[in-house]
Amino acid sequence: MTISMIGIDHDRAPVDIRALFAFTKKNAGEAMEKMKRSAGIYGCVILSTCNRLEIWASHEDDQKLSLYQCLCELKGVQEGSYEKYFVSRKDQEAVRHLFYLAGGLKSQILGEDQILTQIKDALSLSREHYASDGVLEVLFRMAATAGKKIKTEVPLAHGNPSVIHKALSLLREQGYDIQGKTCMVIGNGEMGKVAAQTLKEAGAEVTVTVRQYRSGMVEIPVGCSRINYGERMEFLPECDLVVSATASPNYTLREEQFTEISLPKELVLLDLAVPRDIEPSIGKREGITLYDMDSFRSGSRSPEMEKSIRQADDIVKDQMEEFYQWLNGRDLIPRIQEIKEDAVQDLNFRIDKILKNTPMEPGDREKLLKAVDTAAGKVVNKLIFGLRDSLNQEAFLECVAGLEKLYEE
Repeated sequence: MTISMIGIDHDRAPVDIRALFAFTKKNAGEAMEKMKRSAGIYGCVILSTCNRLEIWASHEDDQKLSLYQCLCELKGVQEGSYEKYFVSRKDQEAVRHLFYLAGGLKSQILGEDQILTQIKDALSLSREHYASDGVLEVLFRMAATAGKKIKTEVPLAHGNPSVIHKALSLLREQGYDIQGKTCMVIGNGEMGKVAAQTLKEAGAEVTVTVRQYRSGMVEIPVGCSRINYGERMEFLPECDLVVSATASPNYTLREEQFTEISLPKELVLLDLAVPRDIEPSIGKREGITLYDMDSFRSGSRSPEMEKSIRQADDIVKDQMEEFYQWLNGRDLIPRIQEIKEDAVQDLNFRIDKILKNTPMEPGDREKLLKAVDTAAGKVVNKLIFGLRDSLNQEAFLECVAGLEKLYEE
């Protein structure tokens, strides 16, 4: 079996290119179902976030699989020149990448922990659509475990390193004080709620847009006001700052809408969505400053941060070793089981002659044989797995092959 992945992220492509390959939750589920039906693919997971898109697959070793071609077919993309923005990884390189990713070591904002939740959610979605398999299940679960260990044991970031926190930090560095500002958050998904809560905690007056048909069903952060999404342009002139963070495939703010309103004061727009929520040309209008996801890149790393990364690297190495012990053992279990059965049968054959000449009740003889079976199985397991723990992988595989030859007919 081979583990393969293909990915595009904030380091390799600008937001507009990433947007071409982004998936909604519904589309990702449908895409995974389609991929799973492909010959030779045992399981697949799609990870689609604001900063990256990754497709993972476990498949037959000799299968010639182009995940980029699969992706283009799923998204209806005909242009082949986009392949240069993608990176492909297999087996250990792919596994290492996922473990680092879960630890926040490959995020646009180093150390952020939203990616850990996103990885868990991607696996859950794959499971819901019956697209995952045993190998990807264990791989993604162990990556999440590595991410948790890094989060709790390694001081990668101080405070909350989410995108909205990074955005506000950038604004403060530029002399912008959010205290007392009137803010509107368009979108009430996970990122929208985090943005609203963060702005409120920073001292802003926050209003959240809610789709009218869902108004009574949606909870918003305590202390925030709500308006219907359709009223956003009427409220916008009152705002100092607007955050848009939806999963909509269409713009939530279009340039043509700004020709119909007058802005009495400077306006800051934060577009935290992929695909974009805010039409880029709006940022060229006088009195408007527009930031998108690519505006919040982390700067240089301090010596303390480099030390933390080395600590995280040690955790990743340990977790990878544990995963490959499971993976290699998984393939060996049927072989070890056959060796154990052959050895127990061999022992029974040899001891049966002794038992036939030993006076005892038939019932006692039967109980003794069962006890011998159980004890023999435990002894064989102890010997074989003891070898596994004391030898390197290559030597252990040679031992297993040698044991198999003992009972070949």
